[in-house]
Amino acid sequence: MKIPYKRFTFIMEAEEEIHLPSYKGSTFRGAFGVQFKKVACTLKKTDCRDCLLKQRCAYAYIFESHSPDEANILGRVNSIPHPFVIEPPEEEKQRYLTGQTFSLGLVLIGDAIQYLPYFIYTFDLLGKNGIGRGRGSCQLREVYTVDAEDDSKLIYCSKTRKVKPFGDECIDLNQSILSAVEGRIPDTVQNTAEEITVRFLTPTRLKYSGKLIIDLEFHIFIRQLLRRLFLLRHYYCKDNSEDSGLFNEGYHRILIDEARTTGIKVSNLQWRDWERYSRRQDTRMKLGGFVGDIVYKGIVSPFYPFIKAGEILHVGKGTSFGLGKYFIKA
Repeated sequence: MKIPYKRFTFIMEAEEEIHLPSYKGSTFRGAFGVQFKKVACTLKKTDCRDCLLKQRCAYAYIFESHSPDEANILGRVNSIPHPFVIEPPEEEKQRYLTGQTFSLGLVLIGDAIQYLPYFIYTFDLLGKNGIGRGRGSCQLREVYTVDAEDDSKLIYCSKTRKVKPFGDECIDLNQSILSAVEGRIPDTVQNTAEEITVRFLTPTRLKYSGKLIIDLEFHIFIRQLLRRLFLLRHYYCKDNSEDSGLFNEGYHRILIDEARTTGIKVSNLQWRDWERYSRRQDTRMKLGGFVGDIVYKGIVSPFYPFIKAGEILHVGKGTSFGLGKYFIKA
């Protein structure tokens, strides 16, 4: 299972005073969605599922993630993850004066990478129309690519308004899956208690048995990671035909069963509530999730590549708002 992706950093400069909430994911994701539809939608329909052009529409591909399969490998899937993650500024600063800059992260996944020019144009338009309380305007100054070593390269600036060529990165989980299917977990790993600390930076919303959880058992964490990675690969990456074979081998069940042997050593997860206004539903929605550190102890090594993949692609619900961001703490 290989998942192409690319990370970007957008540098924005305030042209007027801008007021933003402490957590800015909803503000940017919501404003981006409104402007993107204006840019890409031809027929201006309210429901993409009934649109004749949805199969060739950039907005429908990026935003209206409905499962096209009547019966798919995972059973019934009503909606699938979006092929992008907007990572809002991590700082809790709420006031930006004229001339001050702030940065946004963007992760594009699979075939969505080709739509980068749409994201650049939309964020530029978003800035001109204003954002936050009072609709302060800003300008997209620069866009950088970020590679696996966190090195950055300028690929766009407002002066030239041209996007330079860039290559993508790839998450390759084939060897890890093959090892699980063939039962090749070294005895040294099976007989050694390992530890891993995961720090959740943004509210993380995970459901198990239909309920939101805060007691994040290791097997639930791995289960949700595997599901997200598989869906992103299945729906947004070319040449995914081998995924059916891998899935039929039951690697997900093997890994989940193995994950049940790893327990929680220490958990400092705390629930954090936040709200967003849904323009579509015309209502405010509470979208809380947990943040903080959790330490797992047991068999960890076979799951490390999947957890590293989640560092890039996030986990849980609301990832397009920047939710579910975490890193492995040294």
